[in-house]
Amino acid sequence: MADTFSQIYVQIVFAVRNRNAFIQTEWEERLYQYITGIVRNHEQKMIAINGISNHIHLFIGLKPTCRISDLVREIKKIKYRICK
Repeated sequence: MADTFSQIYVQIVFAVRNRNAFIQTEWEERLYQYITGIVRNHEQKMIAINGISNHIHLFIGLKPTCRISDLVREIKKIKYRICK
């Protein structure tokens, strides 16, 4: 069918290693903006993002052509960008 539309909604939870409280409130909002930018650059829709000092919840609308594993891999690369 030419007029078929599909949307997949997923919740992804990232926990900080050993559940340590590493996410500081001073830069938490900037981190969320950065992650949202990665999701949008992969042409997906960030519906909600929130968390606390030891984990983050993402609620994302995915196109059926997007592989969740590829998107999560790109988001998880943040730690390597920040720690350098």
